[in-house]
Amino acid sequence: MYISQELRKKNIAEYLLYMWQIEDTIRAFGCSLSRIRREYIDRFDCTEEQKEEMADWYGNLIRMMNQEGCRETGHLQINKVVMIQLEELHSMLLQSGKFPFYNAEYYKVLPFIVELRNRGAAKDENEIETCFNSLYGVMMLRLRKKEITPNTAHAVKEITTLVGMLVDYYHKDRETPLFVEEDEGL
Repeated sequence: MYISQELRKKNIAEYLLYMWQIEDTIRAFGCSLSRIRREYIDRFDCTEEQKEEMADWYGNLIRMMNQEGCRETGHLQINKVVMIQLEELHSMLLQSGKFPFYNAEYYKVLPFIVELRNRGAAKDENEIETCFNSLYGVMMLRLRKKEITPNTAHAVKEITTLVGMLVDYYHKDRETPLFVEEDEGL
């Protein structure tokens, strides 16, 4: 929970990937708070108070997953909102003539997005979600110590660069809006 708060402030992409991993962790324990407490939280070297805070946090996430119908698959609304914000910013950056380096990186990544969609990525998800799904997939492969092909590594490097640029713009936009009302007519 503290990790998520820090990541949300510092790097929204890492926050989102972390939260997706938390959703999968909850699913791995059958959305059972008692199992998460016993088999996961109790393994941490922290105070009982911290363990209770963690249990409360996981309990709230489980409740939200149940209410939002994403017990088996999908993402929590709090995570969907972040994805929507990133996609909207992505679109605005592409439509504006003020961000040529972002546009150039996007067109370097676009063939990888098309290839991912041709290989089974959901055609109805937005391009940024496709990028995040590929990053998450590679993260899971690395956690399982599975081999990553050179082509995949190259694609992920380019996708990471684009997402990194988007994250930088996201945080800059939170500090000082990148687009003022006169820009919104784009």
